[in-house]
Amino acid sequence: MRNLSLLQRFKCVDLSFPGSPQCFTIRSETGTVLVASELAITEYTLIYGVVVAIQDLPDQESVCVATGSGDVILYNLSTSQLECVGSVESGLTGMTWSPDQELVTLTTGQETIIMMTKDFEPITEVEINQDDFGEDKFITVGWGKKETQFHGSEGKQHRSALPNQLPALPWDDRKPRITWRGDGQFFAVSVVCPQTGARKVRIWNRECVLQATSEVVNGLGQPLCWKPSGSLITSTQRHPNKHSVVFMEKNGLLHGDFTLPFGKEQVKVKELLWNSDSTVLAVWMEDLKPGENDHPNTYIQLWTVGNYHWYLKQSVHFGSEPLRAPACVCWDPEKPLRLHLLTRGWASYTYDWGWSTERSHGTDCHDNANVAVIDGDKILVTTFRQCVIPPPMCAFELQLPVPVNLVTFRSQAQRTNELAALTADGHIYVYGQGESRNLKRDSNITLFRISHLHFLYSGGGVENGGVPGVSGFKVISCLFFLNSWSFLRSDVPVDGFVISLCHSLRNGTVALQLDDGQIRKVHMDSSELSLTEWKDSTGNTINLPRPCVQTALCTLSGEEHLIGLTERSHLYIGDSLVASNISSFVVYDDFLLLTTHSHMCHCLNLSTLSIKGLQSALSSDANQNDETVRKVERGSRIVSVVPQDTRLILQMPRGNLETIHHQALVLAQLRKWLDSLRFKDAFECMRKLRINLNLIYDHNPTVFLANIEMFLKKIDSINYINLFLTELKEEDTTTTMYPCPSHSVSSSASGKGGKKVDIICDALRSTMETLDPQKYCLCILTSHVRKTTPELEIALQKVHELRVNPPSGSSSVSAEEALKYLLFLVNVNELYEHSLGTYDFDLVLMVAEKSQKDPKEYLPFLNMLKTLEPNYQRYTIDKHLKRYRKALHHLSECGEEHFTELLNLVKDQRLYSDALELYSSNSEQYKTLSVAYAEHLVEQQQAEQAGLLLWRCGENARALQAFVSCTSWRNALAVATHIPLPPEQLTLLARDLAEKLLEARRHTQAALCLEQYAKDCEEAISALIQGAAWEEALRLIYLYNRQDIIETDLKSALLDAHSNQTSFLESQKALFIRHKNRLTVVRELKAKPLGVSDEDGPDCADAELYSEASSVMTGSHLGSKYSRSNSRISSRSSKNRRKAEGKKQSLKEGSPFEDIALLNTLTQIIIIVDKMREEVHSLLKALVLFQFDRAASSLQRDYGELLQLVETALPEIWTDNLQQGQTPLTGPNSTANSIMASFQQQRPAVPQNALTAPKMRIAVKWKLSILK
Repeated sequence: MRNLSLLQRFKCVDLSFPGSPQCFTIRSETGTVLVASELAITEYTLIYGVVVAIQDLPDQESVCVATGSGDVILYNLSTSQLECVGSVESGLTGMTWSPDQELVTLTTGQETIIMMTKDFEPITEVEINQDDFGEDKFITVGWGKKETQFHGSEGKQHRSALPNQLPALPWDDRKPRITWRGDGQFFAVSVVCPQTGARKVRIWNRECVLQATSEVVNGLGQPLCWKPSGSLITSTQRHPNKHSVVFMEKNGLLHGDFTLPFGKEQVKVKELLWNSDSTVLAVWMEDLKPGENDHPNTYIQLWTVGNYHWYLKQSVHFGSEPLRAPACVCWDPEKPLRLHLLTRGWASYTYDWGWSTERSHGTDCHDNANVAVIDGDKILVTTFRQCVIPPPMCAFELQLPVPVNLVTFRSQAQRTNELAALTADGHIYVYGQGESRNLKRDSNITLFRISHLHFLYSGGGVENGGVPGVSGFKVISCLFFLNSWSFLRSDVPVDGFVISLCHSLRNGTVALQLDDGQIRKVHMDSSELSLTEWKDSTGNTINLPRPCVQTALCTLSGEEHLIGLTERSHLYIGDSLVASNISSFVVYDDFLLLTTHSHMCHCLNLSTLSIKGLQSALSSDANQNDETVRKVERGSRIVSVVPQDTRLILQMPRGNLETIHHQALVLAQLRKWLDSLRFKDAFECMRKLRINLNLIYDHNPTVFLANIEMFLKKIDSINYINLFLTELKEEDTTTTMYPCPSHSVSSSASGKGGKKVDIICDALRSTMETLDPQKYCLCILTSHVRKTTPELEIALQKVHELRVNPPSGSSSVSAEEALKYLLFLVNVNELYEHSLGTYDFDLVLMVAEKSQKDPKEYLPFLNMLKTLEPNYQRYTIDKHLKRYRKALHHLSECGEEHFTELLNLVKDQRLYSDALELYSSNSEQYKTLSVAYAEHLVEQQQAEQAGLLLWRCGENARALQAFVSCTSWRNALAVATHIPLPPEQLTLLARDLAEKLLEARRHTQAALCLEQYAKDCEEAISALIQGAAWEEALRLIYLYNRQDIIETDLKSALLDAHSNQTSFLESQKALFIRHKNRLTVVRELKAKPLGVSDEDGPDCADAELYSEASSVMTGSHLGSKYSRSNSRISSRSSKNRRKAEGKKQSLKEGSPFEDIALLNTLTQIIIIVDKMREEVHSLLKALVLFQFDRAASSLQRDYGELLQLVETALPEIWTDNLQQGQTPLTGPNSTANSIMASFQQQRPAVPQNALTAPKMRIAVKWKLSILK
């Protein structure tokens, strides 16, 4: 649905060549036009004869000219030398070069074809008119032969009749026409047959071998052009009642046509010209009858095809003046939409067209999303708000008297459906709501002058607005309407060629673009126009780096910018390149929508992005939940966006339309509707497009909860409310599924505490019960069922109430309907179980009857329950439903005769705590339950808690046994005293407990038992000496006057402890130094690049002999053994996992995890040494007391040196860049393969506890100042 818009037109009238122009060609290297007349080529080089063809040869820097006298002339453009490379006695009637310029075909006056190489060496010469069909002659097997067909009233004699061939058209110049296919494999020749006088088309291959001859086509015209990118040959055909452009296939058969918009015997077609990309067909025509000054009118029409319909997009009228009539026309070989034209008066014109989609610019709901398509003298308008009609159909047509060249919609709020059209004769037609105006062009404006048209509104007392246009490309004019049929005109000169003009409906800015990319801002004050340079907020002048075929104004980060798209798919915002693969774009409201050549459609919010943000958004890949990007069909282009809607219209390459709902547009529109409390519009859109309904709440929980009543009234549908409730989930969709770019109001936290689903269900249910509980009965049931913990019992109770008290309203729901709906929401078996849990047998029967259960399954069970005592009945139901706590409660009320069953239930389900709460602490049942609970705790290795239970319920003997088994010596001795035990048994108990405590290395507690309960001070002192409790041992020695133990046991124990401590410190010191030094070596090895060793570094003489692959092998040799074995470790086996973890702690030299193991070992040594402070301090005091000063001094010195060594080494071991050792090894000495090898060696990360140095307790004082 695109139109051709004239971007610019260059005119050169200073040519003064002798003679009259006959043909011309485009010199692609310089972009110049080479013109040939019967007397000269460009630089007045004399030629005698009629020039029949001219061709630029860039490879040879020459121009090849063929004359009617038979000469083939080569003119060198660099040396200006003229050379005749060949001559044909019979003369030449045509010359055409192949697209690759490797071959040249000449048609002679003897009606032969001469094929030559680019060096003008003859290849072959054949007759044009041949009786043979060609190599592709059709083969039939009798089916459908003419002889076997039914010929109707004409009879069998018609079988042998030859088709009637009409001679060529009277105005046919009878010259041959040659055209090549785009790939240069075939060429076609159209000539007049000397026998029949009719034109025929013959197709030849590259070797000049006839392939096919066209079928008989009466009225076949002289034009001939092969579509460059297709297999169709284009020509014309005169019918009795019309004139058509016809297409032939390579086999000569007709394949489609379209009719030219002229009457019978009105025009003749001189030439047909395809542009280089086969998108536009130019038809050069001339009237058959002379015009006002006895000279015919001349036209050039541009046709395009879409969806198998041919559109007339541009019609250029040259009038009847003979000097203004075109003499030569051709397309540019490099720029597809550039047309070159040379008039008979030696005026050269160059037209540049560009593709454009004319759409209405409104952003409110009054805009119908109109798109206008030019089709000759008709404007096809489609209103996408009401319907999507595929072209060539449309919503309505506007019929004009002459072909239309330009159309534009009004750029004024609430009047954007109005349009203005510029016709080929210079008239401007304005169409409004039920009206139209015809503004005839100003008599001072000559033909072809108006190029751009924009219909907008201007203030300053103007009633209806203005139509600014660009006339002559260097003057901008504005027509101001004063009333229905009068207007004023204002002009302002422009310092350049204007190629586009755009207007912003939001800000009222008008901007135009010059041919060199400069941007000018148009100011319209009253009826005066003025131009200024486009500047940014800092005052710098902004221009587009390249001319753009499509421009638009937008606001980005609060500043207005001009967006431009070049013909090379580069998108610019001001002077910044944003993307280089854009196929189409449109600015709608705050959004920029683009399609790319990678078949993606982007929808970007301009209010939240900067230019750099746009660049990164268009260059990065889309995330899974990125709402701004979606895939589209290959070659899709944007046609229009329906304002205040979610529809985006795309057109496919073949012409059909597709409507998509881009998620970014959908979510933006939904947020607007939700902010304005239009819940119904939002709900229906979300339901249709399958947007998660949780967004209604998640967008703004506070507003939703405050407007629940409005939500229910606007939705006004029980099914919709139930659908909303059933889709509720705890997930916050504004942070997961539909993240908002600005994340304005939505928050995962609701206004109240609790779970989201429960909050919504409770709020909706309370509001519905207030409004109309009978109308919203099903919704209320849904709100109970959809809670995180379904309230099925409450829902069933409401159903039961409906059955007991049926409602009388017309909109009320019966109990059967409600139950049937519940069965739809909940599994029938689950609902049956919950109904049974209500203990209401009527409700159970009602549910069971609605289910598919067999009465034999539930009736015997229900009948059995009815015979039981109420409490035992409920116990049986609860046990059946596995609600054991409720069953326990009901069974406790059944009497003492069921206590044994209760005890078994408690033991089976381990409900001891619940059971103890049901009985008083003085009851026998409480004691029995406590004993059972204690037995269970003993089995669970919790004997101390079991002893407490037994003690409080009076089972002292069993409590003592439990305390002794877990070495709870204080509780055990307390119970023994409480029993009370005889003194002998108490002493034995104390000695037994002391022995267990000594085994557990609890020497102080063992000494307490021996001293106070066993009355054995000597054993108590011995236990204290064994546990190095020197001060407590001295206290007991002097308390019980046993100073002899000092000499016999204490001093020797002190010296042994000194010796042990000294040797332990020495071993820890040696181990620490060894591991620290090894860690330094390992780090140095790992810091070296892979493949570089100490003996064979990068500067060695043989370094060049080793390849990068060998460097990887040598670099990974250190850990190759372990990396291979580690790769086979499977996580399926716990044994293998333990084995893998053990390797990480291995201190074996060369292990890939050696540095991690060394760090862990050093950390353990430091912690052990630091914990010795109190123990060393106590030993030092005891040694000093008994005058072992030398031993105490040596111990203090050794321990101090070790602590000093550790504190000094901490910064060396735990460096700041410890984590950098885990990054891949790179650097100037690394190769690509060595870096890849370092990536492939997947070393695990250093544990977090090994990354930080252990804290030392410096504040703990352990030294004795009395020692040296």
